[in-house]
Amino acid sequence: MAESVLTNTGLDRFLALLDGGPEHRDPAFPRAAEVVLGLLALRGADRTSGLPAPEPRLVRQLLVEDLPAFVYVPPGELDAYPAVVAALAARFDGELRERTAAAVEESAGDFARAMDDPGNLTWHRWYASLLRSVGADLADPADVRRRIGALDGAPLPDGVLRADLTVRTALADTLLTEAVARAYVRDAEAPPPAGPLLTDHAVAAGVGPVAAALLDRWTAAGLAEQLAGPYARYAPGPDDFPHLALADALLDEHMDYYGDPGLPVPPPAETEERDPERAADLLLTAVEELAEEEYEPYGGEAPHLLYALYQRGCAADSVARRAAEYEDWSVDPALEDVPVTVPGGVTGPYVVPPVPELVRLLGTAGIDEADRVRLEGPARDLAVAVDRLAATGLVFRSGDAFGLTPHGAATVRYLLRVRRVAAPTAAEAAAWPARDLLAAAAQWPQAPAAHALAGWLHARGDTAGAWTELLDAFGPAHAHAPDPAAVRDLFGLLDTASAPPGALRAALESPVIGARALHALEVRGEAADPLRVPAAARALHVLDRLPAKKGPLESRRAAFDAAAATWPGGSAALLRTMTEADPRGTARVLGPLGIPT
Repeated sequence: MAESVLTNTGLDRFLALLDGGPEHRDPAFPRAAEVVLGLLALRGADRTSGLPAPEPRLVRQLLVEDLPAFVYVPPGELDAYPAVVAALAARFDGELRERTAAAVEESAGDFARAMDDPGNLTWHRWYASLLRSVGADLADPADVRRRIGALDGAPLPDGVLRADLTVRTALADTLLTEAVARAYVRDAEAPPPAGPLLTDHAVAAGVGPVAAALLDRWTAAGLAEQLAGPYARYAPGPDDFPHLALADALLDEHMDYYGDPGLPVPPPAETEERDPERAADLLLTAVEELAEEEYEPYGGEAPHLLYALYQRGCAADSVARRAAEYEDWSVDPALEDVPVTVPGGVTGPYVVPPVPELVRLLGTAGIDEADRVRLEGPARDLAVAVDRLAATGLVFRSGDAFGLTPHGAATVRYLLRVRRVAAPTAAEAAAWPARDLLAAAAQWPQAPAAHALAGWLHARGDTAGAWTELLDAFGPAHAHAPDPAAVRDLFGLLDTASAPPGALRAALESPVIGARALHALEVRGEAADPLRVPAAARALHVLDRLPAKKGPLESRRAAFDAAAATWPGGSAALLRTMTEADPRGTARVLGPLGIPT
């Protein structure tokens, strides 16, 4: 096979040196060899010997990053690429061969996953696969041109968005163009003995056309020209997705809340999928309008409002409560995420709730009419911003309550997913392993966490087996949680009044929730053996019932001393057991008391 686009990669020599084994005679092998040698050379592999040296660092980049970005590999041909690397390494000394073999072995699993991951698809890779499925000769640009029209409206793989392919394609184009440019400059500054990888003639029109020619060579001949010309609508670019700017803002919000796009937000109770791209553009228009000066001081908060609503499981919030938080009023943390009742048929200008309702919403005693009047301005300003969002039909306001409509919930979820934020549906969360659900729900507000736990059990028929599976998962989830107390608190969100008694009795022996299971059985008036509850579970139950967030420290100390008075071995033994079961939580609760932990 003659080298194409890239020169002096050593391809012809490499193929001539092979022993002619069956695997080398397979047509997939020389195709893979052209790609492997070309990419290694582009990435700066030493070509002094005439062949690009497969350094382990470059081999891993090749397998895990470059091939999934630039190359379409037909089914059944994946193994040819590691085989080419191994055959290439065999042309070098033993040390490099051994290190390369280790790099291939270490990267094998990641390579296979990356090539199969729909999140790594580009438009070029996707249409190459579709063209092959309709029988096109991927090496024949005329055949590609004839057949591509038949792919109009071809559906994407499940779970893949058009914006996903657009973003990934733009990134791949940038990376490949940069690699070509660096290779040309590198060879110009220090001409290699093997000769230049790119000729002046090849880059006369710029490195972009060279990168496009490589993509054609590695996906389907002539495809880049078709997707840039008559079939451009098949492969929309970033300019076709202006709402990516809003998706970026929501990603920033998620990172502020969770610090990791892989940590999931709670699923909405209800969504209505309806042309999410158009709805996202509509929402972006409203957000950009709100950012203008006339909507100060809260217009710029629109992305935060949208994310905060979604992060609540799309439960309604209170304009007054949110405005009070913006104004640095004291709001009971326990009430920040509590859903708000949505009144029906409330229209007209915004009115701040009466004083008793404000007290209930904020959890702050001593609020009077003067305070209510003082909140009127900020709350009305915020309501103006909410109403502009509501004009899209994706947000609603009814009296003081506001939230996302089902269509709005689906749209925000779409925007989060565009930036690879874990945003499951209720059905997806219900399909998770119990431990994964508990780990996620421990970081969610209580209302959506309770809904997700109930949905998980309901999806399994609320059987004794389902309850046992969920309760058994508390131990491992607790052991790996950044905040174990939040995992324990999830037990209180379960409807234990309807739980099968056998599942609760089995949970008595849990070192995490054993004491809570005992209490649930006692509340139901059912027999249970307290001796089955481990000391760790009893100590954690004491810890969790101490007044940790409210009240004077004296009351916390008194509660601890009262529990220690009946604990075998006294306060030292209780403290030791608490610390072993949850060192961080014990230090957080008892540290302010001056008790060493």
